[in-house]
Amino acid sequence: MTTAHRGRVGSRGKVFTTLIAITLVMMALSSNPSVRDVQRRVASLFAPVQGALDGLAGSVASLGGAVANIDQLRSDNAALQAANDRLAADNVRLDEARRENQQLSAVLQLRDVFGYRTVAAQVIAAESPALRRVVTIGRGSDAGIAPGDVVVGDGGALVGRVIDAGPATANVLLISDKASTVIGRLPSAATGAVVGGLGRVVGMNTIDATEEVSVGDQVVTAGIALPGGIRSAYPKGLPIGRVVDVRRDPNAVVQTAWLLPAAPLDRLEYVLVITDYEGGLPSVEPEP
Repeated sequence: MTTAHRGRVGSRGKVFTTLIAITLVMMALSSNPSVRDVQRRVASLFAPVQGALDGLAGSVASLGGAVANIDQLRSDNAALQAANDRLAADNVRLDEARRENQQLSAVLQLRDVFGYRTVAAQVIAAESPALRRVVTIGRGSDAGIAPGDVVVGDGGALVGRVIDAGPATANVLLISDKASTVIGRLPSAATGAVVGGLGRVVGMNTIDATEEVSVGDQVVTAGIALPGGIRSAYPKGLPIGRVVDVRRDPNAVVQTAWLLPAAPLDRLEYVLVITDYEGGLPSVEPEP
């Protein structure tokens, strides 16, 4: 064995001996009551720090869970809001369909008690109120509608007359148009000419000044028939409107009343067209 080899073996033996000595010392110290007391004191000093660290770790974990829960709640709330919006939109559509169905039902019920042949039609367009009071309905000559036919609304209230008709549509001149004239009758049996003027109300002119006209009076179509087969262009007894104002001139022989139309002329949706009423001048029969 060389000198170098003997030196390495000796060094390793010293290290091994030192480690054994340290181990024995540690074992001896750990069994010593004083050392254990010191260990307990040190542990008690670091216990709050350890607790705080544990609490911090728990708080961080709880915060992470709370953030995840908030995100989930936001997602759930967005889904619920979207579902609520869809339900609200569905309710609006159902309410609108229910309202339209009620209006159409009212018009159809009127047709059942009316003494004329009629065609129900939906209002599909309207001209600018500043120009003319004309609406377009979605039925025309293919349904038997012709110019001159009388048009009524809910409750039989007078709407106007057809002025032209195509195969699938027709135009109706409302009684609120300035080109419209209807002979109306008051409860007193006094008559006057109901003339439109593009406003919300219509005027009833040429009422005899001696007649008593009161606010609230209901005016209906006079349906006057004259000798020779001449009849009013409108059937008798159709509601025209209610008197809302009266203007009397002490020096005049006539007076004027202002009527609020019985039909909602600015928001018509469904109407009835009377197709078999023959008014005006009698038709001229060709000579044989």
